[in-house]
Amino acid sequence: MTSERPVPVVPTATYRLQLQPGFPFEAAAAAVPYLASLGVSHLHLSPVLEAVPGSPHGYDVVDHARVRAELGGEEGLRALSDTARGHGLGLVVDIVPNHMAMAPRHNRALWEVLREGPRSPYARWFDIDWEAQGGQVLLPVLGGPVGQVLDELRVDGDVLRYYDHAFPLREGTGDLPLPRLLDAQWYRPVWWRLARTELNYRRFFSISELIGVRVEDPEVFDATHGKILQLLREGVLDGLRVDHPDGLADPDAYLARLHAASGGRWTVVEKILAHGEALPDTWPVAGTTGYDALRQVDGLFTDPAGAGELLELYRRFAAPQTDRGGDWAATVRRAAYAVLRHELATELDRLTRAATRACAASPDPALRDRAPWALRTALEELLVRMEVYRPYVRGDAATVVTEEAAAEARLAFVVPEEAGAVDVVRGLVLGRGDGPAAVEFRTRFAQTASALRAKSVEDTAFYRYVPLLSANEVGGDPGRPGVSPAAFHAYCARVQRDWPLTGTVLSTHDTKRSADVRAALAVLTECPRRWAELLEQVTHAEVDGPDGQLAWAAWQTVFGLGPAAPERVREALLKHVREAGMYTSWTEQEPPYEEAVAAFVTAGPCGVPGERVAALREALAPHIRANVLGAALTQLTMPGVPDVYQGTEIEYLALVDPDNRRPVRFPPADTATGTEGARMEGAGVKGAVTAAALRLRRRHPDAFGAAATYEPLPAEGRAAGHVLAFARSGRVVSAVTRLSLRLAEAGGWGDTRLALPPGRWVDAVEPGREFMGHVRVAELFERLPVVLLERLGRDPE
Repeated sequence: MTSERPVPVVPTATYRLQLQPGFPFEAAAAAVPYLASLGVSHLHLSPVLEAVPGSPHGYDVVDHARVRAELGGEEGLRALSDTARGHGLGLVVDIVPNHMAMAPRHNRALWEVLREGPRSPYARWFDIDWEAQGGQVLLPVLGGPVGQVLDELRVDGDVLRYYDHAFPLREGTGDLPLPRLLDAQWYRPVWWRLARTELNYRRFFSISELIGVRVEDPEVFDATHGKILQLLREGVLDGLRVDHPDGLADPDAYLARLHAASGGRWTVVEKILAHGEALPDTWPVAGTTGYDALRQVDGLFTDPAGAGELLELYRRFAAPQTDRGGDWAATVRRAAYAVLRHELATELDRLTRAATRACAASPDPALRDRAPWALRTALEELLVRMEVYRPYVRGDAATVVTEEAAAEARLAFVVPEEAGAVDVVRGLVLGRGDGPAAVEFRTRFAQTASALRAKSVEDTAFYRYVPLLSANEVGGDPGRPGVSPAAFHAYCARVQRDWPLTGTVLSTHDTKRSADVRAALAVLTECPRRWAELLEQVTHAEVDGPDGQLAWAAWQTVFGLGPAAPERVREALLKHVREAGMYTSWTEQEPPYEEAVAAFVTAGPCGVPGERVAALREALAPHIRANVLGAALTQLTMPGVPDVYQGTEIEYLALVDPDNRRPVRFPPADTATGTEGARMEGAGVKGAVTAAALRLRRRHPDAFGAAATYEPLPAEGRAAGHVLAFARSGRVVSAVTRLSLRLAEAGGWGDTRLALPPGRWVDAVEPGREFMGHVRVAELFERLPVVLLERLGRDPE
């Protein structure tokens, strides 16, 4: 073990580990020497509290007072912390305030609520509408209507069992006949299909297995955060990542309470920002987990003109499906209607009831006499037109639910007088009315809006609109896939000014494709015609997909992923078509269609025709490499605290969950990327670049911290647009090649030059190379398409 070093209060860089029973605290501790030598300052752990047994992720918490036994328990976590601290590393951990697992046999608090009902001391924990469904919590666990499965339910002492499910019996009801027993409980098991329309508890999105928690209640906050806060106080943990704050009743108040209780520890929030949306400046956090940065970095390596051409080619190839996925805005709108009317119908019902109560409680006669159906229609029409995740405070509601959206929403009413319901709903959202009913409505509206945005955009539209799969990423905007260097520099300047310690990411457990897969796909925007010609060849090979849209996505998937086991591709594409919900879905599966998808993948993309895709990928390998390295170096040195997802310090090719949660094998600390003198021979070029950037951040934390500076470095010459370069605090320079295929086709760098800041600069990846003044870009990029420079000598005065 190395000598103990003080852990930075603010991370210089974090390394994400996906803990699970197959990779517990002990395995993480074994990786510490390697990760410390890599150059990170903190390990970023997925949730560590007690979860559903066997959970591969830990976001289904069942007990906030205990560290998960399957990972090694609290003793194992403390041992990991000691090992990490001995190597100069701290721990940042995910916390899940929004929801718990709807698993009564494991969730003691929920068990007590189901047994004792609203009088239980735990009833205040859960977001349950006790006024609905006759005061019973509906549990969507049955395989059919209750009358058809009644004989599959059985009483076992004071427990009601249904296969692996167990529920508590209310005192004195065990001897009742089953039909009467079900009526006598505080809950009712129902057919799982009723989850769409009849549930009376708030869920995580549309996942019925996760029940919303009321952390806005101070007692609930204390009970659900006590263990984590204790571990922070005792130095076991050092920082926090907050999962899904958009689902909370009052994110502002929650984060203020968390900030005070944690002593102001470094905290980032999983807040996804839509195009043009800003993080609320009232939040006492360091920033986001970094999806906004991901979009900026990916966009740099996407040719907007080529993306537009790719879209036109896709529309022709995927006909006649283009009317259902050939226009981004229209695709999102259709997806929003579908999600709101199906997966989130129960949430819309509850929101309509809240609006009706708010109107009835208002002293304003203009609000009181509104029919629930009209309010529901108005809510639906306004919600589908929201272009951000949710309003947070009254001041921003008008920019979220706009007058333009209201004008469009009114057109949904046949009778003009009834269209006034739109103004009523918008008025409530904007703050008209201060009573409890109006406050509840605004809370429900915000929570429903965030769930709708996530489900309709990330989980539906991203799978229907597929001209460029790399643009369909969390936080991304497929309608605007490219980002210019000027726009990127402007973004970085804002971040350095407003949120200098925010997180940045390229790959996470939630990304639909790893950064290296997306980097490969982005090259297609530089050669759209070449891609179209390839698809024409493989299509003529009589390997047609079940529909053009799926075929286009499948061929892009294998191009981005490269050689892989066919089952990985099949599973990802089956998830793709179910999420798209056009021909099959998770709840309404169509076996013939899904069998056709699997057969097509085997015979086409993963068969002999797929070899042509592999050949094109190999031919474009230098340009894929330029994107991979350029994205990695940009993320590691731009403003913010970079998070490195497990295994991505070297080439990492993964598809959507669960493919991206596969365990990672860590090398010993004395391998190439685990030594200070790492060169490119060991774990590859990406490993060398990543290690060099991380160690440079560790050597010069102030050059990247809150008081650091960010200076764009414009190149000069005919190929200037192919260089993205910037300086950090006058001590570090990053320069990367963008759109390298277009560059090669245009004749290369020529005499393009980059003016370095004053001083002598040494290559941090390949020591021995030095530069000064105006440098020819071709010389900078002689060996690699990226360069990381460190200034020699004293800091500037």
